[in-house]
Amino acid sequence: MKEFIKAPELLAPAGDRERFDKALYYGADAVYVGGAEFGMRAAPSNFTFEELTSACEDAHKKNVNVYLTCNTVPRNNELSRLPEFLKNAEKCGVDALIISDLGTMMLAKKHVPDMEIHISTQAGITNYETARAYYELGAKRIVTARELSLEDISELRAKIPSDMDIECFVHGAMCMSFSGRCLISNYLTGRDANRGDCAQPCRWNYALVEQTRPGDYFPIMEDGKGTYLMNSRDMCMIEHIPELIKAGITSFKIEGRAKSAYYTSVITNAYRAAIDEYLCNETDDYKLSDWIRQEVCKVSYREYCTGFYYTSPLDDAQIFYDGGYKREWNVAAEVTGYENGTVYGFQRNRFFENDELEVMPKGKEPYKITVKNLKNENGETIENAPHPMMKFSFESDIPVECGALLRKAILT
Repeated sequence: MKEFIKAPELLAPAGDRERFDKALYYGADAVYVGGAEFGMRAAPSNFTFEELTSACEDAHKKNVNVYLTCNTVPRNNELSRLPEFLKNAEKCGVDALIISDLGTMMLAKKHVPDMEIHISTQAGITNYETARAYYELGAKRIVTARELSLEDISELRAKIPSDMDIECFVHGAMCMSFSGRCLISNYLTGRDANRGDCAQPCRWNYALVEQTRPGDYFPIMEDGKGTYLMNSRDMCMIEHIPELIKAGITSFKIEGRAKSAYYTSVITNAYRAAIDEYLCNETDDYKLSDWIRQEVCKVSYREYCTGFYYTSPLDDAQIFYDGGYKREWNVAAEVTGYENGTVYGFQRNRFFENDELEVMPKGKEPYKITVKNLKNENGETIENAPHPMMKFSFESDIPVECGALLRKAILT
């Protein structure tokens, strides 16, 4: 008898409403967001309570959950504001709070006792006893430390209550410090990584100099560009969906609340397609479709690895020779309609008459169209669309769905 496999939740990031809407459009089962405070990402605009209410209403219409990050480590002078923050989050319709601090968890239980609690990866959960302890305190879900292997997660799954969820990161930037607990940014720049304001000094190009001890060298790898001592690769597990599911992971989490709406769109769409493809083809020799594999390289990304899932990543986790992102595609536009052979939309990056653009539909392989008879919103013929957010139209014999993104390869 074939074993029933429960579909995992696909959890997408959203740093603002635009990214939130793209996560919904491209098939997320849940979206995690930050409020105006107490969240671990200070760079995105995040959500006011009014915006959060609207977002929750729209998500719930599509049976999508919304999780609010409350995973900083609060200080004494902030605690008086926390109960009201938690109560307002509940009023907005948030489905769960993502918490790392034990005191915050106790305040949540006291002031919003019906709110589901998820324990953040910042808590550094690496074993089943810690997971069970959080369960007994009232947590519904743990987000495991990123240092766990699939074997570790399988054992954890077998030794915790069956109704406790396991959430794991499957894609995105990796932190070189244990489960994100890092003081380097605060020490070097005054920007506290544990309060959502990391300057990412682990990505910087360092050179080791000791002026008073000539000839006393520290053995490090280097080249003419300098040395990237702590620069990690990005994680990508899109080719390992079966193994993730079989390990008992409940929720597949995409990193990136500070990244663009285009990133949210592409990566959410890719993992949605990968999960659905496997669930429709649960065979031992399942292979991911090439087009899905290629999607994760159509955003800005660092070279990929599989993190700690298979072994300690000593051989391939770091990039010593380059600190930047690879970028081979740009989003060109978003489609707002298609009628009588005409595509309507608004511009994101400049494109030209006769350009070949790639359409990114929901859950389907991308396809190409050519820009013909490009016009502005006044119906005037133009050679290119140069202005951000300008409205345009052009002819296409191939229908394009509303909401789809158009992108353009970057010529090298």
